[in-house]
Amino acid sequence: MKRRTFAQHLSVAALGLPLAGELTKSKQKNLLKPKRLEKGQTVGLITPGSYATEKAVQQAVENMEKLGLKVKMGKHVGKVYGFVAGTDQERLEDLHAMFSDDTVDAIWCIRGGYGCTRLLPYINYDLVRNNPKVFVGYSDITALHQAFFVAAGLMSFHGQNATGEMPDYAQEQIQKVLFREKKRWKIKLAEANKAKASENNNYATTTLREGKATGQLVGGNLTLIAAMAGTPYGLDATDKIVFLEDIGEKPYRIDRMLTQLLQSANLDKAKGIALGIFNDCEAKPNDLSLTLMETLKDRLMGLNLPMVHGLSFGHIDHQCVLPVGAYAELDADKQTIHLLESPVL
Repeated sequence: MKRRTFAQHLSVAALGLPLAGELTKSKQKNLLKPKRLEKGQTVGLITPGSYATEKAVQQAVENMEKLGLKVKMGKHVGKVYGFVAGTDQERLEDLHAMFSDDTVDAIWCIRGGYGCTRLLPYINYDLVRNNPKVFVGYSDITALHQAFFVAAGLMSFHGQNATGEMPDYAQEQIQKVLFREKKRWKIKLAEANKAKASENNNYATTTLREGKATGQLVGGNLTLIAAMAGTPYGLDATDKIVFLEDIGEKPYRIDRMLTQLLQSANLDKAKGIALGIFNDCEAKPNDLSLTLMETLKDRLMGLNLPMVHGLSFGHIDHQCVLPVGAYAELDADKQTIHLLESPVL
């Protein structure tokens, strides 16, 4: 299909949304907050990125029910189109349908993978803005969080995908951040992640530079944040606390992506850097390479910002929930993130 025809087709599916070039970033300071979740409410499950197996979908349903929520499945969940979960139009239709549906109180992504960035120019951001709902996911879902922050002014939630494991720590984080209107909440390290540090250095929590910083939380998966550089949805780290994580990326790739952000995202104007757990991001024993930690220090220590590595977020089971756009304090000395406002109404 010709590119222009395809774009026009998606624009119709997106209900007449503005083009990407017409987006405004003026909504980032006064963000819309969704209503807090309550047991018995309905959560819409979607796959805006990669395909989810039948087993994964069933696990997602069980996880939502464990949280006391009812489930409404996206119409196109289960579809496969190459490496994504249905065509762009189908995945976009599910996203829009969940924001349009008054019976759906929250939207939870079943998994990440790849494909969300393809949707960004065609999302109806007015629809999202006029129907603020709890929106949860991580990994490839980072693209949607960043786009909602920039283009819709919606506070969304970087947290466990619906199909992930739901250990006690993850459930506690979800309950405290999404279900309760807490004015302040200190996010501490998961004890289970601390225990893994003796076996896996990636789980070790290290203060790279001492100090405290206050600002809006922005970020997510490093690969996605780097991929959005130069687009209308790119990260601007000015006065922000930037949180980053990744999986399966060797140190030279981490170097490349951090270099890209250093040159495009105003990282030198950030307030602080919070690094999660970078799973499987070490070089092989015989590679000519810096270690992951050496790479992070090489690229980021020159920023002279409060910075800590190994916080409890990333491609892990024991994961906290980080509200994108919420004001928070990063305490690099105590290795905590303190939410300074309730992210839900």
